[in-house]
Amino acid sequence: MSQEKPGKLVIISGPSGVGKSTVVSKLIASCSLPLKLSISATTRPVRADDRPGENYIFLDDADFKRRVENNEFLEYVEVFGIGHWYGTLRQQVADGLDAGDWIVLEIDVEGAAKVMKNYPGVISIFIHPGSIEELEKRLRGRGTNDEESIAKRLAVARDELDASSIYEHLVQNKTVDQTVNDICDILKKSAEQVADGREENRSQQNSRLD
Repeated sequence: MSQEKPGKLVIISGPSGVGKSTVVSKLIASCSLPLKLSISATTRPVRADDRPGENYIFLDDADFKRRVENNEFLEYVEVFGIGHWYGTLRQQVADGLDAGDWIVLEIDVEGAAKVMKNYPGVISIFIHPGSIEELEKRLRGRGTNDEESIAKRLAVARDELDASSIYEHLVQNKTVDQTVNDICDILKKSAEQVADGREENRSQQNSRLD
């Protein structure tokens, strides 16, 4: 890994319907840091608008299980109990960090807790809807979920909101632009702290050489 430009791991989570995919997409496109989205692996079926390798890495159940047994995932989880698995491939993250990239993981609370345990220096951000009522309003406004699906998502969301205290930063998503700016500011401050730390290390090394 480059000592001058070390990569950073960034977790961005939030309940279904909070708009995190839109926020993450715009963040990566507009923030000046070298952000790259980690592409999750999944066993869910490929949809008509999917671009394999760009949206997701699609695996069948057997391949996913084999990779789990080989410890190839940094984290993995079954989403909404419907038999579809999602996971973050360990090597993909390691390669990005070694290249000096800031790797963004858009993952749920369960997966985030696993990553935090393995990467103590991770930057963790939870996108908050403001209230469960606001989240329900957004889910219903999509017009793509039936009542059963909405009920399941809200039940999961309540648990996620309760667990949001494990995150270093909470950002309320009032508007996409505001949320993107807030998150970018958080990341830039972290970059400044890293730079300050390197300068301090250089000063200490130089003083020992004098």
